[in-house]
This record gives sequence, C-alpha cells and structure tokens, in this order.
Amino acid sequence: MSALPWTRVLYWSVRRELWEHRAVLMAPAVIGAVALVGALLSTFRLPAALRSLEAGSAKDGDMLMASYSFMALAVLLTGLLVAAFYSLGALQGERRDRSLLFWKSLPVSDRMTVLSKAAVPLVVTPVVTFAVIFAAQLLMLVWSTAVTVANGISPAVLWKHADLTTMWVVLPYGLIVNALWQAPVFAWFLLVSAWARRTPILWALAPFAIPAILEGLAFRTSHIGGFIGERLLGGFAQAFSVDGKAEAAIDNIGQVAPLRVLAQPDLWLGFLFAAVFLAAAIWLRRRREPN
Repeated sequence: MSALPWTRVLYWSVRRELWEHRAVLMAPAVIGAVALVGALLSTFRLPAALRSLEAGSAKDGDMLMASYSFMALAVLLTGLLVAAFYSLGALQGERRDRSLLFWKSLPVSDRMTVLSKAAVPLVVTPVVTFAVIFAAQLLMLVWSTAVTVANGISPAVLWKHADLTTMWVVLPYGLIVNALWQAPVFAWFLLVSAWARRTPILWALAPFAIPAILEGLAFRTSHIGGFIGERLLGGFAQAFSVDGKAEAAIDNIGQVAPLRVLAQPDLWLGFLFAAVFLAAAIWLRRRREPN
C-alpha cells in the first residue's frame, strides 16, 4: 500500500487540529455575529445619516464606514488572540492530557504534526477571519440597502460611501502580510508549548518582558519594548498603512505594495527565526514525555 502524499497528510492533520480546537473557527464567528447584530440595530440612524450625506456632510460618511471597520477590527483581534492561546497550548496540552501517546502511535511524523499546528495560526486563522468579515459586512450592506430603499432614499448614496471593494481587496492582502510578519511569534509560542510543563504563557512572555522592564528602570529607555511592539503589532502597519509607516491608512488599491514588504530584511530575518523555532519544537516533541 503506497504512502499518502504529504499534502494529504498535512490536510488531515490540520482538520484534526480544527476538530480538537473548535474555538479557532467559532470565536471569530461569534464575535462577528455579535458585531453584526449591533451594526444592524444601529441602522435606525441610517436614513438620517444618508440624508445628511446627500446634503454634503462628510462626517456622516466617515461614521458610515466606521461600523464596517469596527466589525473587521473586532473579528481580526479575536482571531489573533485565539491563535495565540492555541499556539501556546497546542503541544503542551497533548502532553498534559496524555493524548501525545495516542497521536504518536499514528503514522504521522513529529515534523508533520508541528507544521500542521503552525498552519492553524498562520494559514487557517487569516482565512477564517476574512471569511467571517466578508460574510458579516455583506449582510450589513444588504440590510442597509433594504433600509435605504424602504425609506425612499437612492441606494447609490449608500453604495458610494460604503465602498467595500477596496476593503475586500486590501483585507486579504493585509492578513497575509500580518501572518508572515508574525510567523516568528507563533513559532516561538509553539516552541514554548513544546518545552514548558506549566503556564506556557509566562515562559513565552518572561524572556522579553523582564529585560524590557529592567531596561526601562535602569536606563529609562525602551529599545527592547519597541522591538517587541514592532514584531507583535508592526504587521498591522506593514499591511494596512501607506508605506508601512502607520501614518495614513490604505484607502485605495494602488497603495498596496507587496514588493516593498517582501524586500524588508526584518521579514526574512523573522522567517529565519521562525524556522529555527519550529525545528526546535519538532525536536522537543520527538523527545518529550507526557507531563
């Protein structure tokens, strides 16, 4: 009997992770649903806002798009938090509940197991995040259009100021860039999860938080803290702001610059550290026993 292709093994390994950790799928969907309900309830103010727009009020146009942006931000942050907690517990949890012994009995290598776990925050979470945001915003737009027509207002006024085309193009690009930028962060979390016997979140944060605090107390500087913040949140600036400077948000597709992002040494240095961390996590899983 021939062995399964590695792509198929990886696919089913990721499916297994999602089956065991349904919060990866459910949490963004729940937050998206809650934000959607709030947005739909707020449409009682929509007719007045649209009439103001017809009269030339730019302020109401900004407020109109704010609900769509808030929806996207809420789901995005939820996805990142879930991905972080998943990564911190992915390898430590299977030792704690001794399911490690069962999974090791299957014909799936430690390398494939760790890579499938890395694929959850780096691939699955961005896909789920975009799917939830797209579906929720589309429902918001359909409902808002119905409210607009019911109040005798041309839907063209709504569609002009709720132009989601750019957002739906920039968002997946931004999610990909952010995942690439944060690859070493999630790889570090998996490494700590493979090593720590208890409270992996403390072991993951302490090596960076303690030096940052000591630097601030001793030298009144924040170089370490700035480095941590850049690696944790810098992906947002790279993905969603013009030239990655966090000074002006991207508002048209022409401002998207993937080549500029890919040319940054920090990105490739992050890939190098991510590869080292994942290799160490694979090595540890091969040798670790249940807690």
